[in-house]
Amino acid sequence: MLYYNSKDFEEFMERGRELKKHLAAYEEWKNSPYIDGQTRAELAAIEGDESEIYERFSKAIEFGTGGMRGVIGAGTDRINAYVIRKATLGYAQYLKQQGIGAEERGVIIAHDNRHMSRELCLETAGVLAAEGIRAYIFDTLRTTPELSFAVRHCHAAGGVVITASHNPPEYNGYKLYDERGCQLVPRHTDVLIDIIKQIKDPLSIKALTPEEAGDMITVLGADIDEAYYKAVMGIQLHPDVNKNDLSVVYSPQHGTGNIPVREVLSRCGYRVTPVEEQCFPDPDFINTKNPNPESKEAFELALQYAKRIDADIAITTDPDCDRLGVAVRNNGAYTLLTGNQTGAILLEYIFSSRKAAGTLPADAVMCNTIVTSTLGDRVCEKYGVKVEKTLTGFKFIGDKIHTHETAGDATYVFGYEESYGCLIADFARDKDAVQASLMLCEAAAYYKAQGKTLCDVLTELYAEHGYFLDAQTNVMHKGAAGAAKIAALLENARNDPPREVNGVALVKTEDYLSEQMQKEGFTPSNVLRFLFADGSWVAIRPSGTEPKCKYYYCVAAPDCESAKTMHAALREAFEH
Repeated sequence: MLYYNSKDFEEFMERGRELKKHLAAYEEWKNSPYIDGQTRAELAAIEGDESEIYERFSKAIEFGTGGMRGVIGAGTDRINAYVIRKATLGYAQYLKQQGIGAEERGVIIAHDNRHMSRELCLETAGVLAAEGIRAYIFDTLRTTPELSFAVRHCHAAGGVVITASHNPPEYNGYKLYDERGCQLVPRHTDVLIDIIKQIKDPLSIKALTPEEAGDMITVLGADIDEAYYKAVMGIQLHPDVNKNDLSVVYSPQHGTGNIPVREVLSRCGYRVTPVEEQCFPDPDFINTKNPNPESKEAFELALQYAKRIDADIAITTDPDCDRLGVAVRNNGAYTLLTGNQTGAILLEYIFSSRKAAGTLPADAVMCNTIVTSTLGDRVCEKYGVKVEKTLTGFKFIGDKIHTHETAGDATYVFGYEESYGCLIADFARDKDAVQASLMLCEAAAYYKAQGKTLCDVLTELYAEHGYFLDAQTNVMHKGAAGAAKIAALLENARNDPPREVNGVALVKTEDYLSEQMQKEGFTPSNVLRFLFADGSWVAIRPSGTEPKCKYYYCVAAPDCESAKTMHAALREAFEH
């Protein structure tokens, strides 16, 4: 005779109920008359594979820090035409509820170079048109920051970008914007998600073809590009700096940055050598090992070019061109700077230049996130610039800009994240690697005229403000089981954190699900931050768009070796 305790038996029964739900969803898709032949064949190929069905239908793909992202394929937890139609129908209904004249103002849609991006762009436009909302699309791929700019420039009711940013080739995604050109923040996405949940038959949602839609779908002209280029070129602080003496290598990683970054830098007089193998749009990223500027692999070809021509800097943007990475020639080799380091250097350059010119506002505010290095905060303190923290996700910074703009109580002067994204001028409301490319090249040229590299500037910042080692660890746990494991990791750290590391006491824990953090203005979020007596901190959060748990470290120390020792001790304490 076999015996089961009640807990095991209940878990067994729950698993059975969940499996029946997943199988029912699978059967609904497979048998729907609205499913196209290719999707039907993909579903038929996994028939009987309960594990694969579970992975595809265990849940509906969710909005995270950067919208929805996922693997392309059939299923409720995949990116496909039916999931995009459902989200777009919900978005259309949401916009109508806002009472902002969305039908006539319309929605602008952009897309990157990924598999299905153009098709999903047209699906999005088709659903909006079917709902009586005008859709405006570009003739081909465009950057995420230009979409944000275009929404504001055209006074549209909202915007959509089809992109998975720097994710692997099998991914795509979907980001939504409000009339301010800012990604929807939780108080809006919560409403939207409730609307989406009410959609009864998502597989039958109508999407008009461009022919059926007629003038309800309009292709935007080059005038939008020109207006954006003019705005970007207007951020220059020292337009007369000696640009001929600066040599720049640039790679768009097969993505959207190729035309705008090269065009803006060329018009401003910079000498740019493009990484030709990575300049054409390619959904498989065939000539780059990793399109993420945070990765050393993204720089392999660019550094080959840089070494051949002895370039001063090599820069690269991610596929939707909202993040910028840079490598700097330093003592005969090339040093890759992190997003935290680049942000601090730009802060120093912009604030010192504006202070000298008398254009740094008395009520200046800089926005960054709770996982961004403390070094930038020290630079702000030096120049009397207020620092405001947000949760991870540039949408929160965009929302802060609007709040201050509406209240008239502060002037935005910069915003950035550790993840290689920043926004200099707020004519866009998302991070903008076109702006960042121009400003970084200007800073490099300015400091070169003084006999300094960007690495020299960083060394000076450390000497002035203390040494900061910033690092990140990504712990991957894929699939539905992985999500449960990530949740367990967070709870263990929340309930039993180390009280001391390397002889340094834990002095404060910030739990962003707590009432205290909500009182301080933060939206509830499953993020923890642990602050130590020496100024170091550790933050832990599950990714909002990928199956991983992220550990962020900011180590404050007198020197590099001391920082490495403390970093190793923190990793041992929190990751094991």
